[in-house]
Formats: sequence, structure tokens, C-alpha cells
Amino acid sequence: MNDIEKKWAKVASDMLVGRKIVRARYMSEVEKESMGWRNRPVVLQLDDGNMIYASSDDEGNDAGAMFTNSEKHPVLPVI
Repeated sequence: MNDIEKKWAKVASDMLVGRKIVRARYMSEVEKESMGWRNRPVVLQLDDGNMIYASSDDEGNDAGAMFTNSEKHPVLPVI
């Protein structure tokens, strides 16, 4: 693991490990507009108030789908 991977793995771990998802929803139209996006992703709200949602890239150019390992629902699409 290189230094950049170690750094971001620690950030992700510190933000997510032990947290609880308290709400799952689609981003609202108002939130979507404030991001300048055409699509709305799934938003996962954590017990500490942080929200996690997918973007099409790390510049935040549009919403992104979330893929799962579920056979029944392998993807949570943008809408």
C-alpha cells in the first residue's frame, strides 16, 4: 500500500468504521440543484450527521450509482 492509499484508507476508516446508517434516501431536487447535477444519487446518512453519496468522479461532476454485491439488487441507480 502506498502513502496516498494509506492516507485515504485512514480517512475513510476514521469516518466510517463503527458508524451506523440511520437513513437511506435519494438526494432531494433542491440538493441536486445546489450541486449543479442532472441526476440524484442515494444518500446514506450516518449517526454522526455525515452523509455519504456517490459522484461520477472525484471532481463532483454528477451523481453516481452505488454498486452492491447483492444478487437481487446489484446496483442502486441514479434517478
